[in-house]
Amino acid sequence: EPGHGPYQPHEPGYGLYETGYSPEDKQIPEPNTRMLAVQNAKAYLQKSSTASGLNLYDHLANMLTKILDEQPRNVVDIIENISKDVKWSQFQKKMDTLRDEHEILPTFEAAEKRRALFLKAHGEGDEELEDEIADTPLPNVMETAFYFEQAGIGLSKDETYHIFLALKQLISVQPIQTCRFWGKILGLEMNYIIAEVQYHDRAEDEEAEEEEGNEEGGKGTDEEKEGDEDEEKEEDDEPPQSTYKPPPVIPKEDTGTGTNKYIYFVCNEPGKPWVKLPPVTPAQIVCARKIKKFFTGRLDAPVVSFPPFPGNEANYLRAQIARISAGTQICPIGFYQFGEEEGDEEEEGIGGRDTYEENPDFQPLSVVEMVDSLSMWVHHTQHILKQGRCVWLNPLQKSEEEEEGEEEEKPEEPEEIQQEIGPPLLTPVSEDEGIHDIPAWTAQFSTNLVPQYAVAIMQSNRWPGAYTFASGRRFDNIYLGWGHKYSPENHTPSLPPPVQNEYPSGPEITETNDPSVEEERALQAAQEEALAAAEEEEEEEEEDEDEEEEDD
Repeated sequence: EPGHGPYQPHEPGYGLYETGYSPEDKQIPEPNTRMLAVQNAKAYLQKSSTASGLNLYDHLANMLTKILDEQPRNVVDIIENISKDVKWSQFQKKMDTLRDEHEILPTFEAAEKRRALFLKAHGEGDEELEDEIADTPLPNVMETAFYFEQAGIGLSKDETYHIFLALKQLISVQPIQTCRFWGKILGLEMNYIIAEVQYHDRAEDEEAEEEEGNEEGGKGTDEEKEGDEDEEKEEDDEPPQSTYKPPPVIPKEDTGTGTNKYIYFVCNEPGKPWVKLPPVTPAQIVCARKIKKFFTGRLDAPVVSFPPFPGNEANYLRAQIARISAGTQICPIGFYQFGEEEGDEEEEGIGGRDTYEENPDFQPLSVVEMVDSLSMWVHHTQHILKQGRCVWLNPLQKSEEEEEGEEEEKPEEPEEIQQEIGPPLLTPVSEDEGIHDIPAWTAQFSTNLVPQYAVAIMQSNRWPGAYTFASGRRFDNIYLGWGHKYSPENHTPSLPPPVQNEYPSGPEITETNDPSVEEERALQAAQEEALAAAEEEEEEEEEDEDEEEEDD
């Protein structure tokens, strides 16, 4: 019967499943009675649940069918999971009259995105493969990851290999001379994988010409707009001209020098297209030092901050890359040296030497020496001045064209600006300024258990996430972090400028109070009396003139 409860002592199925019952017992019920007990038990198992509508009989049958079909190992240990899978299959969407929805798993989507990384170019043969192996700017990312892995630094092996293939794809489509995996900057929505490259000489010249053409085109349109505005102003009444002169714009450094020495490509994931970042300007670096923003992972996202940042997230990312590179790119002392051709004292006095070359006579330092003394490491990237450039530029120094145009006008003599001087190239790391009681760098072994085979690791405390390893003649730098500089205190945004003072008030600009009705009447009466007196005087003068004419 539906809804049958527990068996009662007088019913035939009572005691059939009780503990202690054995088929060999003399109290075995009769066949008819036993068949009735089995039917009652089956009816109980087929009782449907009021919550899900399922019954235990069908559920156990489906479980046994699944177990016999799949035949997994250690079934008793995973029986609960099998039960959950069977229940979950009951709630799958059934077919309808429309087309079934094809569910795409996240792993399948990621595999489709990275599928192009594993495909060879069309027609690639053994000859091209030999040329590629012989001379290629592709860095050995897996080897670098191995050394960083000794200290527990780096990404997973799968992601590292995908980045390796993505860099190979970048080199195949760009005229790249040198390439390096710079690091990974984390974002709120997506991350940035960054590649640091250098073009061939011809490609750099073409890129510089394109940038100059874009700048000149922008200036030309601005001048045309200004010319049209001047014509409109001439037609209208000329308003009073402002005497305010904005501060001069500091020009950016040329491609291949200073903060724009390298070109950077970024992508959110290996397999996605690489995007080249624009060159950085001094104004962007100066403003980036005053703000602190998390990256979103979208290059076109606006940067809402105070002071206002001159650009979008792509420009802010490029400015942070320049700052991090200038502060964390280090190498063992003696690995690089200045070339013999650089001997101009004037150039050294203005901005110092900006190029170096690898020292062929470099003798690798021991790991103990590099860990014990920070003076065994030097910066091989130029320091960025407060001006936002690596080489200081006098903003008041004008070009010859500007000087010729202002010969007629005699401008006021501006105040002299003191030249900014930063630490020269290949300066030891030991001279870096610490943060309160925290040193700028921390040197350590990759392992203390086997120090004779350890790797020297340098960790930046000023830029958390910047690391450098050195082992023999091999070294490399990497950054894995949020792109923020460490500050012991909470970030405090810059305050807005003070409100300008009101114009000084005086009697010549002070508005008078409205007169009362009595004052208006008194004024009107006085004006009438004055007018009457004036008329009387005119009449008397006319009478006097008439009398004089009669006498004549």
